[in-house]
Amino acid sequence: MNKGILVVISGFSGAGKGTIMKELVKRYDYHLSISATTRKARTGEVHGKDYYFHTREEFQQMIEQSELIEWAEYVGNYYGTPKKYVQQQLDAGRDVLLEIEMQGGMQVKEKFPDALLIFISPPSAKILKERLAGRGTESPQEIEKRLLRAVEEVQYMKDYDYIVVNDNLEEAVEKVNNLITYDHYKSCNSVLLIDKMASELSGFATKGV
Repeated sequence: MNKGILVVISGFSGAGKGTIMKELVKRYDYHLSISATTRKARTGEVHGKDYYFHTREEFQQMIEQSELIEWAEYVGNYYGTPKKYVQQQLDAGRDVLLEIEMQGGMQVKEKFPDALLIFISPPSAKILKERLAGRGTESPQEIEKRLLRAVEEVQYMKDYDYIVVNDNLEEAVEKVNNLITYDHYKSCNSVLLIDKMASELSGFATKGV
């Protein structure tokens, strides 16, 4: 059985990565890893479905007990990926999607070199600002913090395997799915071809050309 692919999806706050993730899970056979966070739940968010909501003390205990694949602090709150669920799904051959910050993405890349890293970006900074304001979930001060953070985050874009511009939701979802499918095809066929060639060439060496 082939091992599942760990897919890291990151992007600026307001780029639409959360919506893309939901559409991928709804349309295809992907498993979404639920992140842990210390931020307060937004209206409609459910513990254990959207996020695992924890106190700072609880989160720090998770760090100390090595229960997280990665973690980072973003705009005053902790975010992290619980380890157990992800490893179980990968070992069972299932693809796992992680929606995490760039710092976390780099941590995952270190621990899982075969992970596929995809960065979601809006077409422009102007549209990013409009999307943040349009959500109606943050104060002007919080929006300013997120935009200032985006100035730092743009430096990480070059470290990702692919960048997908979210100008049209349907097209962005299709592009991300195609990239994951291609990565599966590439990985699977490379392993099979290597094994096949190694076996055949070994036969030549044994029998003589």
